[in-house]
Amino acid sequence: MNTALIWFIKLILSHLLTDFILQPTSWIKARYSRHFLSLHLYLHAFITALVVWCMLGFQYHWVVIVIFITHLCIDGWKSYQKPTVQYFIIDQVLHFLVIVACWYFTFFNLGSLLAILQPYYENVKVWKIVTGFVFITTPAAIFIDQFTCQWRDKIEFVESLANAGKWIGIAERIIVLIFVLYAQYAAIGLLVAAKALIRFNEKDRQEIKTEYLVVGTLLSLAIAVVVGVLIKL
Repeated sequence: MNTALIWFIKLILSHLLTDFILQPTSWIKARYSRHFLSLHLYLHAFITALVVWCMLGFQYHWVVIVIFITHLCIDGWKSYQKPTVQYFIIDQVLHFLVIVACWYFTFFNLGSLLAILQPYYENVKVWKIVTGFVFITTPAAIFIDQFTCQWRDKIEFVESLANAGKWIGIAERIIVLIFVLYAQYAAIGLLVAAKALIRFNEKDRQEIKTEYLVVGTLLSLAIAVVVGVLIKL
């Protein structure tokens, strides 16, 4: 199992190096302008495959070939799309799925994989953690929205800023839940203090807006803490 895990980590590292560090911005621009006619697209795919080869060794040559072809196709397809966050996420998910597929077909079959996952499938703690993290994302955001709408409806928000607040709240609850699960309660205090300095230092802010932010923040933190405590019971 250690060999399989190291192998998987090496593939992830290869992707991070080649997709984010060893790929100049000029190559990305060339790909968007010339698509599959861009020499930089093929050079990027080749470098990606080469790094994988160096990481894994020649005995996994079929993986190197798969990575080269799929990386070329995925990045080529992406070059026809708009450079938005959605397509960036899709692009990265597709690359990750290719890595997972290579890992699976190298080390596992369905029976062996199910045998590895079976203890986790029947572990109550695992399901409590998964349920807790799912709840503190969008479900908790909707819950908080319902309880703070009496203030929100009296405040004018730019839509993009409202969405930013939603994602800030989700990230905040995830961080707090992780801190609770690892009993790092002092870190929660630092997070709250940092957020207070950033969000509550406007002198001319309307009182109702301050009340809205305070209530929303306290609800967000309380939900994350309560969920963390319930998971640890």
